[in-house]
Amino acid sequence: MKKLPILLAWLPALIALTLTAFAVSLAVGSTPLSLHTLWDVLTGGGDPLSRTVVMELRLPRSLNAFAVGGLLALAGTLMQVLLRNPLADPYILGVSGGAAVGALGAFLLGLAGLWVNGGAFVGALLSTLLVFALAHGRGGWTPTRLLLTGIAVAAGWGAAISLMLVLGSDASLHSMIFWLMGDFSYQPGGSLALVMLVLGLAACWPFARQLNVLARGETLAEALGIAVRPLSVAIYISASLFTAVAVTEAGAIGFVGLVVPHMFRMLAGGDHRRLLPGAVLLGGCLLMLADTLARTVAAPRQLPVGVVTAALGVPLFLYLLNRARGPL
Repeated sequence: MKKLPILLAWLPALIALTLTAFAVSLAVGSTPLSLHTLWDVLTGGGDPLSRTVVMELRLPRSLNAFAVGGLLALAGTLMQVLLRNPLADPYILGVSGGAAVGALGAFLLGLAGLWVNGGAFVGALLSTLLVFALAHGRGGWTPTRLLLTGIAVAAGWGAAISLMLVLGSDASLHSMIFWLMGDFSYQPGGSLALVMLVLGLAACWPFARQLNVLARGETLAEALGIAVRPLSVAIYISASLFTAVAVTEAGAIGFVGLVVPHMFRMLAGGDHRRLLPGAVLLGGCLLMLADTLARTVAAPRQLPVGVVTAALGVPLFLYLLNRARGPL
């Protein structure tokens, strides 16, 4: 009975946290804005400088950070169900490695902008198809085979990334490293990530009950009449697509997809009817706040947001791991 108030209050609390994170993200920066000024701008008023700072710079970046954080948390939740491994995250099957090779290839060719995004997206999809094809061997498609294949492919992409960094020119090396560590500086809008987040959550939530059963094992799921193979393939494709879009928008940002599902499970339980939307909101809030820190801690210089998420994620995950009273 002690957990019942938490179960009932999780949605209003996360909505309030999301609104607070948006307000902080829009108000804090090299040009600080008061809440009164921020409200004036959002309601159509305010001075020209404040409108430019909020509407053209901070709001698109905040929306992009929220969408990418939500996609990574959603993909991490699905991957942990698919592999039945609490350490699974969106990047474990090599999607980010393929995206990195595609993006760095564009940098090496002297390309920028949409070419980098396009290269990252193509590389992520190529990695997804490669892992899926290699994992479907003679012995059948299993979570263990998929995991081991993904680890091997990710190692191969890692070697290719190291080679590309060595071959890259001094002019492109800075951009390449920032992309690898996650960065929102050069992303204009993030509308693709936001649309994908809404559509992805709407598509996954009706299958929450099946995800609850599958998380307990394939044998139980099959005994209860769930078509395990089609559901597993759908989870893999969906999680890979969400990760591909997130990596395309912001580079490789770690720990969000790993830590956020565990945080929500400890707060409000593991029922995926709550976990899917809860992880999306919590992941979006976490990445928005991390991006705010990344552009303010060392201002006027900006830190890669992946550095901030790692600095926050490592101690937070260790705390959650130590607090858990059983297997995560």
